[in-house]
Amino acid sequence: MCVTCGCGSNQTHVEGETAAGPGHVHAHDHAHDGGGHRHRHGDGPWHSHDHGAADAAGLGAAHAAGVAPSRRVQIEQDILAKNDAIAAANRQRLADRGIFALNLVSSPGSGKTTLLVKTIEALQGRIATAVIEGDQQTSRDADRIRATGAPAIQVNTGKGCHLDADMVRRALDRLDPADGSLLLVENVGNLVCPAAFDLGEAHKVAILSVTEGEDKPLKYPDMFHAADLLLINKTDLLPYVDFDVDAAIGYARRVRPDIEVMRVSATTGAGFEAWLAWLERGVLAARTQRDASVQALRRRVAELETALGRGA
Repeated sequence: MCVTCGCGSNQTHVEGETAAGPGHVHAHDHAHDGGGHRHRHGDGPWHSHDHGAADAAGLGAAHAAGVAPSRRVQIEQDILAKNDAIAAANRQRLADRGIFALNLVSSPGSGKTTLLVKTIEALQGRIATAVIEGDQQTSRDADRIRATGAPAIQVNTGKGCHLDADMVRRALDRLDPADGSLLLVENVGNLVCPAAFDLGEAHKVAILSVTEGEDKPLKYPDMFHAADLLLINKTDLLPYVDFDVDAAIGYARRVRPDIEVMRVSATTGAGFEAWLAWLERGVLAARTQRDASVQALRRRVAELETALGRGA
């Protein structure tokens, strides 16, 4: 059950995550008191009880039972607070390894996966890239990513409409992206719920295709306000559709005045030079920050060793 729209989220499947051998983790919507735990039903797969899903189920029950609005608000705040705590841990984990992580968000059909495939192909030999794919069902998008040679993990959210920080945490455990690499998270196609859930990414990147309405930023302001970069995709189709690019950019900047905008076509490669340069700057910044942190830690250790030597 999502805190934003109330959709159900029965089970979340993260590829390859079982006690032994390939399989899935199932995050059930059971409420629990105290810590989470794992168990196995008979000879079947291991089940990891996920507090995020459990808490969301509790929210759904609260709605169904007619719980007072003030209590529902408190439940929503608790769920988002737990998500944000895990997201903060994800962000620190990525920063410690100099990994530049992006959360790609859009409505279905915007061309996210094609954009990712073309991006990975363009960066081959320059930047190591890994992908976390979010969809309600199937592994089709992850299969497309793997065909490029890049590692990818598929997260199937079942009835859920977005990825959350714990799903990404578990996917990172399996994926283990390389230090100093680029991590691309393709969220579930949805312009509502993913806006509320921090995954631990450096930036949200919103993708708006010219086959959609240019007023999407006004209709879904939370998403475009949360995004640092807007990619207007499928620009090769502009001669054949009724889409006002300038109006779309104006609407986006009405919601978020400082949002950066790029016009791209994953089909023709138009605009990719700017997009790839933006990615390379982000990866370099993440690596530089990681290296600076390591150097600062080494200096501090040296200072302490010197102080101890003087004391001796």
